[in-house]
Amino acid sequence: MESNIKNLISTGTYIDLFSGCGGFSLGLGNAGWKGIFAVEKDPMAFDTFRYNLIDGDKYSHFDWPDWLPKKATTIQTLLEDYIDSLKALKGKVDLIAGGPPCQGFSLAGRRNSSDPRNQLSEQYIKMVKIVSPKYLVLENVRGFNATFKDSKGIAEKQPYSMVVKAKLEKLGYKVFTDYVHSEKYGVPQKRTRFIMIGIRKDICKLDVDPFVVLESLRHDFLKSKKLPKTPISVKAAISDLEHIGANKVYHSGNENTGFKKLDYVLPDKLTTFQKAMRKGINGSKPNGLRIARHRGTTVEKFEYIQQVCRPGLGLTAEQKKVIGMKKQVISVLDPSQPSRTLTTLPDDLLHYSEPRILTVRENARIQSFPDDFKFQGKYTTGGHRRTQECPRYTQVGNAVPPLLGEVLGLTLKKVDLNS
Repeated sequence: MESNIKNLISTGTYIDLFSGCGGFSLGLGNAGWKGIFAVEKDPMAFDTFRYNLIDGDKYSHFDWPDWLPKKATTIQTLLEDYIDSLKALKGKVDLIAGGPPCQGFSLAGRRNSSDPRNQLSEQYIKMVKIVSPKYLVLENVRGFNATFKDSKGIAEKQPYSMVVKAKLEKLGYKVFTDYVHSEKYGVPQKRTRFIMIGIRKDICKLDVDPFVVLESLRHDFLKSKKLPKTPISVKAAISDLEHIGANKVYHSGNENTGFKKLDYVLPDKLTTFQKAMRKGINGSKPNGLRIARHRGTTVEKFEYIQQVCRPGLGLTAEQKKVIGMKKQVISVLDPSQPSRTLTTLPDDLLHYSEPRILTVRENARIQSFPDDFKFQGKYTTGGHRRTQECPRYTQVGNAVPPLLGEVLGLTLKKVDLNS
């Protein structure tokens, strides 16, 4: 089979469910897919999505239907209020993509089999039944494919992913599953994801395996992006955003009030990854460069953590005890390696050389968002609002890396060309 990336850029239509700020859609658009609509319940995340992918000049690729308002909504509302319009789409949609919220499944957090967000996969399945697209892609954390344990420590018979798989098979899909390592596809982050790909049985060849196709595209995909075959280090991804050197920090108020922000200066030399993230923006400054205003005691704590923590690994229980820290996860980035998996909590990862958390833009780089993708809404939230709002750090942490979304989109293009 031809594996030339350029031959795969053709038009197919898709719907993005649980779209977040748009990482998956950005990747699919770059792979040549045409969006119909997207569903995201959080207003801040949808504002970012709309700003870049619906109303924007560079990344807009949606032919949004007149019957659906361009605003935050839920799949449940869609199923209740627009069922006739959805039924009219049957046979007219090539792909349904989506990554249902994963908090209840995450191995890094508190796994909870009764987390109501887990059941959103059921709404995904209802949409599939109504629209009957040719292809499905469902992205989630590794824990989506791990069994829960009950109060007695006894594991369930099968992981929830296999329940979803069985239901999709009953709807007439051949379902393939595997773990995909984002760092293999140009993302400077060790972000292993469980991917489920469905192909409607009436178009599925017996010998097709989309994950074999995905692997076959890896070399040409990286070559098309002018990225190396070896994983990209976090320093190669964000070194031009350091506070030392040409970049300066300025204050919106004075030294004690307002916010600090990095005044980005384009360096004389960029890494290949940085060039890819800044392609076509002619030296303009990215947004999301606000720097957290840490207290002096916090800076001292971060400096100590950087001294005792082995880069790339989390603090040990003993080290956390010495510091007096109860936080479950905190680690320092290893500049020579891809980042650990980003989360929605900005203080889970510390910069490799500066005693601070990362900026939103540094997180976005690690997720492979280009510098001209602009995030909207407030930066952080706290307390009980943490499960109700999706500020910028959360938007980035929840996103599908656009490079991963793009290569998955190209994979389905190649499957389609050979089906």
